[in-house]
Amino acid sequence: MPGLKYMSGFGNEHVSEDPRCPGALPEGQNNPQVCPYGLYAEQLSGSAFTCPRPTNKRSWLYRILPSVCHKPFQPFEEGHLTHTWDDIEPDPSQLRWKPFEIPKASQNKLDFVSGLHTLCGAGEPRGRNGIAVHIFVCNASMLDRCFCNSDGDFLIVPQQGKLLITTEFGKLLVEPSEICVIQQGMRFSVEVFGETRGYILEVYGAHFELPDLGPIGANGLANPRDFLVPVAWYEDRQVPGGYTVISKYQGKLFAAQQDFSPFNVVAWHGNYTPYKYNLDNFMVINAVAFDHADPSIFTVLTAKSTRPGVALADFVIFPPRWVVANNTFRPPYYHRNCMSEFMGLIRGHYEAKEEGFQPGGASLHSMMTPHGPDADCFEKASKAKLEPERVAEGTMAFMFESSFSLAVTKWGLKTSNRLDRNYYKCWEPLKSHFNPNCNSAT
Repeated sequence: MPGLKYMSGFGNEHVSEDPRCPGALPEGQNNPQVCPYGLYAEQLSGSAFTCPRPTNKRSWLYRILPSVCHKPFQPFEEGHLTHTWDDIEPDPSQLRWKPFEIPKASQNKLDFVSGLHTLCGAGEPRGRNGIAVHIFVCNASMLDRCFCNSDGDFLIVPQQGKLLITTEFGKLLVEPSEICVIQQGMRFSVEVFGETRGYILEVYGAHFELPDLGPIGANGLANPRDFLVPVAWYEDRQVPGGYTVISKYQGKLFAAQQDFSPFNVVAWHGNYTPYKYNLDNFMVINAVAFDHADPSIFTVLTAKSTRPGVALADFVIFPPRWVVANNTFRPPYYHRNCMSEFMGLIRGHYEAKEEGFQPGGASLHSMMTPHGPDADCFEKASKAKLEPERVAEGTMAFMFESSFSLAVTKWGLKTSNRLDRNYYKCWEPLKSHFNPNCNSAT
């Protein structure tokens, strides 16, 4: 929206105060006996107190009323949000979904919370180890209610329609080709401007961080300066009819009532914040002689596991780029993987499957399930004249890659009615070119 301001830097120590209340941040300490303007000091901890300094996450919020001022939580309707992975038998087949349907507001009014649908996942939030992939479809803004995920972090990928997200730290406008991360415990509300759809990667037990660059060096991929953090903004608003705080806790939803807006933070400082990133700012690395570098070179963010080099989940993109490799089959190679690969398409046509994989749809290639270019892509790429070319122009595909074996929910396999049951047929026209009497590669 016009006038929104941000601070830049990934994981930085930021300070911000609403300009309507200059001097709202205490000087020289976090928790004075009396805060400026009669505010309450409240710490939000995103890590254990004793975590090493590089991974220690916390922010101090200075607010009109503390967040503890609410009625007891009560169970709340969960709809299609779940973390139960055993409701339906597993299916190791290659899976692809047609674009998920957005209902008309006149037929079924859905906001961000009521429009959450869990597609697949593994692990569980109580043990703080696992992930979930959700689809959100909505046609209405959240009114006098906010959402708080006590289980983990949300990485939100809008595909259709922009999101105006109000958080305790300020406002974020997130449009398609941007992402945002709302970290564990942060309250937020989502305003939409029509029919809206997107994807969410949720991780339990770890926060997203920038991948290590190794021999790439100090610069490349997603640069820290391009991540944007909101500036402080508050509303001192009473809600006599009741404001609803919805909490996702141990995979269930609960709601508590209070009589004021939770977005009453006048000032804050710290390194535990929501943030957004424009995918068009990604600095692409690629092979410039022959063969492929592995798709890990397209990693934007990673949530690390306790095993070195193995992620709970990586967020990977396939942006527009130059391809120049000589004597090389240039599309993605045929592959079986010890990781699970969930893919979505924000816009355009994915180079390995130009038909069938549509914006707003998805695919899942489970652990060790074979996948790769369809027959048409293979034939064209095998015969193409190898010149420098731009690929994925006008396209933004992404992947949630995880070390977990992902279970698909009943909604994903049946209720959504979006599963493409003919997906496997895209490989059926592949034929043998083997001739023991002819080595055409030499």
